[in-house]
Amino acid sequence: MKRPQIITILLTALVTTVAGAADFHDSLRDSILANITGASVPADTINVTKLGAKGDGHKDCRKAFAKAIDRAARRGGVVSVPAGTYFISGPIELKSNVILHLDEGSTLLFDPNPSCYPIVETSWEGTYCLNYSPMIRAYKVTNTGITGRGTIDGNAMTTFATWKPMQKEAQKRNRDMNHQKVPRGERKFGEGDYLRPQLIQFYDCKGVTIEDVMITNSPFWCIHLLTSENIICRGIRYDAKLINNDGIDPESSRNILIEDIHFNNGDDNIAIKSGRDDDGLDPMTPPSENIVIRNCHFKGLHAVVLGSELSGGIRNVIIENCDAAGYCKRGFYLKSNPDRGGFVENVSIRNVVLANVEDLFYVTASYAGEGLDNNRYTSIKNINVNTLTADTVSSAAIVIQGIREMPVKNVSLNGISCNSALIGLSIENVEDVTMNNCFVGGRAGVPTMVTAKDNIFNR
Repeated sequence: MKRPQIITILLTALVTTVAGAADFHDSLRDSILANITGASVPADTINVTKLGAKGDGHKDCRKAFAKAIDRAARRGGVVSVPAGTYFISGPIELKSNVILHLDEGSTLLFDPNPSCYPIVETSWEGTYCLNYSPMIRAYKVTNTGITGRGTIDGNAMTTFATWKPMQKEAQKRNRDMNHQKVPRGERKFGEGDYLRPQLIQFYDCKGVTIEDVMITNSPFWCIHLLTSENIICRGIRYDAKLINNDGIDPESSRNILIEDIHFNNGDDNIAIKSGRDDDGLDPMTPPSENIVIRNCHFKGLHAVVLGSELSGGIRNVIIENCDAAGYCKRGFYLKSNPDRGGFVENVSIRNVVLANVEDLFYVTASYAGEGLDNNRYTSIKNINVNTLTADTVSSAAIVIQGIREMPVKNVSLNGISCNSALIGLSIENVEDVTMNNCFVGGRAGVPTMVTAKDNIFNR
């Protein structure tokens, strides 16, 4: 844990120049990657159909999957799922030293009935609570993951996906319990509360790989990485357009590589979080840190978001060599407000190319206009950009909104450009900003020569 932090401190002094920012980016990225291995794949393989699973889309295969996972966990093994559609009436619980491998042509089709999912320890929008189990869950597990070219279908269209209009009362009660510091075991939600579960959750896990699978029809967030570490998310594909179908949400997690992902989501592609308000400010809540995002193809609401649940802090985030495969509302979006506290530091973006967006680069410490009287300011510093472009920006190209009491500090912007934007530049309550090679609305050429018609006395 100390190694990346020490390197970051030593590199902070370098970011005042373009060359220094490049050194910072490369050194920080390499120090992070040195600590990420993901899961190791065990040698033994267990075919789930040998234990009673049937890929006809009708037979309930949950017990067969549980039996295969239990058997694989004895010595470590891969649970292999051949082509076919496997109906599963409740959550799959992963165990240590077990990889769930979905062959191409296989689909896990989950029962959308909420009564199939027991109440478990979890987190909902940054607040710890007891709520419906995610459809695939790993809790306090080491060396585990999900691989293969198969599909995970949450099948949530007719039930969970309809719940958002009914969740407000429970959502408020959940947040009130957070602010009142109600013991986590007493924050009970379930039937009648309409708080949707995540599709996949790794909670307090170490050594995780999620690779190549297709994800669709999630009840809520697609992949939730909660207080976990040493994680690789690679080659995942999405067609997840239901409401709040975030792609990947690292929350209070560390040492994460997210690469070669094809997003197509009904919400944020990647949203880095670290707990909301009092839960996040608890000294026991770790920050999200040491995250590399590279070679990803964004499509959906926002490409990369930090916050707004970031009370535990976010640091050491590298974003590089990404593009957009379709519409994104915003490119990079850092959002906090005086409810949150916490910090964001050491974020470096390099070579991200988008097409048409509403906002290209947006940093705000006044998200949703909330918490203005709470004085829990977020420290935001050391943000470096080297090449972030879009074709057109329908609203704002570059926005940095600090708080007067705690300005955003040390921002280096190099190579931000777009062909057109309604608002080119809006920066307030910021200290130590450098800009170079930034072109909003095109690049100016050689100035025109003065002619007779320019003479004011001839007008």
